Amino acid sequence: NRDMLIAIQRVEEARALYGIQRSDLLPHIGATAEQNAQRLPPDMRTPGQDSINRSYAAGLGVTAFELDLWGRKRSLSESAFEQYLATEEARKSMQIGLIAQISSTYFAWRTAQSSQDLANNTIASHQRIYDLVNRRYQAGVASALERNQARTTLEGAKAALAAANRQVQLASNALDVLIGQPQPATLPEPVPFGSDNIISEIPAGVSSTLLVRRPDIIAAEHNLRSANAQIGAARAAFFPNISLTGLLGTLSPNFSGLFDRQTETWAFNPSITVPIFTAGSLRNSLDLAEIREEISVLEYEQTIQEAFREVSDALSGEQTYQVQLDALREQQSAAYQTLSLSEQRYDAGIDNFLSVQQAQIELFNVQQNFLQVGLESLQNRLELYKALGGGWTETTVTANDLQLSEEALNSEIN
Repeated sequence: NRDMLIAIQRVEEARALYGIQRSDLLPHIGATAEQNAQRLPPDMRTPGQDSINRSYAAGLGVTAFELDLWGRKRSLSESAFEQYLATEEARKSMQIGLIAQISSTYFAWRTAQSSQDLANNTIASHQRIYDLVNRRYQAGVASALERNQARTTLEGAKAALAAANRQVQLASNALDVLIGQPQPATLPEPVPFGSDNIISEIPAGVSSTLLVRRPDIIAAEHNLRSANAQIGAARAAFFPNISLTGLLGTLSPNFSGLFDRQTETWAFNPSITVPIFTAGSLRNSLDLAEIREEISVLEYEQTIQEAFREVSDALSGEQTYQVQLDALREQQSAAYQTLSLSEQRYDAGIDNFLSVQQAQIELFNVQQNFLQVGLESLQNRLELYKALGGGWTETTVTANDLQLSEEALNSEIN
């Protein structure tokens, strides 16, 4: 799935950015080697001096290493690390959503297949009744109206089959896109379709603490921490900036003497920069960081509120969908009996064909409604799966686990 691959690359991007920011905490040491040649005019040379003046140098140096006395660079590193963690949680949220979306599309595909079976069975039933009415019409017992009524219900079932065929193909195409490739031809036969054997039952008394593991809530928390760290960096910018530049190496007029002890050289250049007038830039940067933190707080609160609403909606659906399905089962049983009685009364000449036609249509509608509500019930359980952060089994993540993950990431970056 391309969306999933993009999310994974976003995590790698955030990880690299954290590595870059963290590297600023340590001095960057570089090696240099150079050779200079300069020709001097005769009137600027001392007697006996060569016309070309050469020098050779080599060394190791540190360029403008900022001492993090006020925690500016550490705050930026902390902010980048929290952004990395937030991106990782966004990937997990994408994964949970993708699982739910694939499952939902699969259920829609299986429901469409069940609709195909229903339409085929209905066509066979309606064809049988139409043949019966047609024979009665040819025998002069049934009217042309009754024959047309039987044909109407038969053609309606054929139209429903065409619609089901289309839905099967559309759902299959959607599955191909979601999994990023055509469905393998070697897949095993699917289990009988039904909510009882597809998704596990939800245990009673689901704890609200499951919400804290939702990736979007955890990501919002990391974004809040990142914004708070940015405030620390903005405040540190008000203080003097002390940087160090140093060099240790050798300098010689001859390449052969470049590494003699007498040619050693060093340089040490500390500098301090004190902000005096910045035209409000530092103040506005701090205000911006504080405003972004307030926004992160509001987004965190909004994410939690939305999570509680989604869980509440899905749990309400669990209760009402089960009641609705039980009622539809009873309605379906009653519709079967109504159709059977209508056919018997029609065969006995008590009623006309209209009662049979109405019973046929009613049964077909109830059966289709039962399939649709069954699909909605499964999709509602998938919504609960997403709302609870990937299921209803509790897991615990400790602060020590997070510390270990940071240490593992740092060792990997190093």
